[in-house]
Amino acid sequence: MKPSLVKGTRDFNAIQVKKRTYIFDTIREKFELFGFQPLETPAMENMSTLTGKYGDEGEKLLFKILNSGDFLKKITPDLVDENQSNQVAPLIAEKGLRYDLTIPLARYIVLNHGNLTFPFKRYQIQAVWRADRPQKGRYREFYQCDADIVGSTSVLNELELIQLYDSVFSAFGLEVSIRFNNRQILEGIASVLGVKDRFNEFCLVLDKLDKAGAEGVDLEFGKREFPQNLIDNWKSLILIKGTNREKLNFLADQFEKNSDPTSINEISLLLDYLDSAKINNPLNFDVSLARGLSYYTAFIFEVIDVDGEYGSLGGGGRYDQLTSLFGLDNMPGVGISFGADRIYDVLEKKNAFPADSEEIKLVMITNFNKEFTKKLIEIANDFRIAGIPCEIYPVDDKLKKQFRYADQKNISYVLIAGDAEIENNTFSLKNMKSGEQQSGSIEDLIEKVKKIMH
Repeated sequence: MKPSLVKGTRDFNAIQVKKRTYIFDTIREKFELFGFQPLETPAMENMSTLTGKYGDEGEKLLFKILNSGDFLKKITPDLVDENQSNQVAPLIAEKGLRYDLTIPLARYIVLNHGNLTFPFKRYQIQAVWRADRPQKGRYREFYQCDADIVGSTSVLNELELIQLYDSVFSAFGLEVSIRFNNRQILEGIASVLGVKDRFNEFCLVLDKLDKAGAEGVDLEFGKREFPQNLIDNWKSLILIKGTNREKLNFLADQFEKNSDPTSINEISLLLDYLDSAKINNPLNFDVSLARGLSYYTAFIFEVIDVDGEYGSLGGGGRYDQLTSLFGLDNMPGVGISFGADRIYDVLEKKNAFPADSEEIKLVMITNFNKEFTKKLIEIANDFRIAGIPCEIYPVDDKLKKQFRYADQKNISYVLIAGDAEIENNTFSLKNMKSGEQQSGSIEDLIEKVKKIMH
C-alpha cells in the first residue's frame, strides 16, 4: 500500500524547519520582551474540558480520540439502532486533541491558581488540531503562538497586546492591518436591532462577512429567520466609515439609550493610550469584526495581511468568564494568537524570509583518504568544541561529488582537507555561497568562522 499524508497535514524538510524556527524564535523573543513566560500543555484534553466552549461551529471541528481497548464496550444495541450518535460519542471518545491553546490555559489556571502570581502572563507555542476542510492557508494541524494576561481587567493589557502584534509583524517586515472591536458594542447593536436574545447567533452570522460579503450575510440572516428589520438595517450600524474616533462617536450616539456605556468608554481609553504608543501598522476599529468563538466578552482582535490573500494571521480577545466554565469565578483574561503557518505562507509568498534562511550554517570536512580519518575526526571535534556545527563527508570520494553534496544541502562552508593540507597544517575553507576561499591553520579558520557565524 502506498503511504500518504493525512489531508490538512504536512511534512517539513530541513529548510522549511529552519524557516519555521525563525518564525517561532522571532515571536518568542517578542513575547519575552513584553514580559510573558512560557507554558506547555498536553496535546490531549478530556472531552469534558473541550466541549461546550467553542460554539456550534467549533464543536463540529473537534478531533476525538477513541478510548483504548474495547471502545465499544459501553455501547448498547438500542443506541446504535436509534442512531444516537450524540450519545455514542462521549462513551467511545473521552479525550480529544486540543482545538486551541486558550481552553487548556483556562483549565491550567483553574487547577493551579493557588500557586500562580496574578496578573499571570504566559505564552505558548504549540500545535493545535481542527477537523476543518483543508484549503489554501487552512490546515488540520497547525501551530498557534499565544500570549495571554489573566487576572486583570486593565485596558493597558489590550494596549500591550496590540503593541505586541505590531512589534512581531514589524520584525517580519510584513505590513498588516490590526482590527479590533468590542463584543459589547455588538451586543448594543443587537439590542438596537431587537435580537439581543439571539446575540451569539447574530455574531456567528456576522463572522461570515469577510468570506460571504454583505449579500451573503443577508441571505444567512434570512435563512435563519432573523427579522426583516435587522436585514434592512444592520449594514447602517456595522459597515460604518470614518476614523476610529468618528466611528466611536457615531456608535455612542446610537447607544445612548440602548447600551451600557462601558464598551464606549473602554474603546475611548484605548484610543487615548494608543496616541502615546508608537504603532507602525494601521489600526482599524472595525465594527463588523465578530469572531465566532462564544467565550469572548469584550475586546476582540484580528490581524490580516494588507493584501488579504491569506485571511487572518492572528486573532484573540477578552474572555472574562472563561474559567467560570470550570468553576472558578472572577478570573478575567485577555489574549492573542499568531497563526504561524499562515505567517510562513505569507513570508514565502512575499520572499520576505531573511537572506540566509535557506542556508545550513555548517562546515563540511572533505574526505579523500581513509588513512587520515582519525585526523578528520580531531578537526571536526575542534570545530564542535568551538560551537561550530560540523560534519565529515562519510566516505573518501571525488571532490566534485563532495561539493555537489554540500551544494544540495545548502551547507555554508567546505573545509578542504587533503593529504597536502593535513601534512602542512594549512587548509582551505570555501564559502559555498560566494565561492571565496580562505587559507590557514585549523585554529585560524575556526576563529574566522566564529566571527562570521556568531
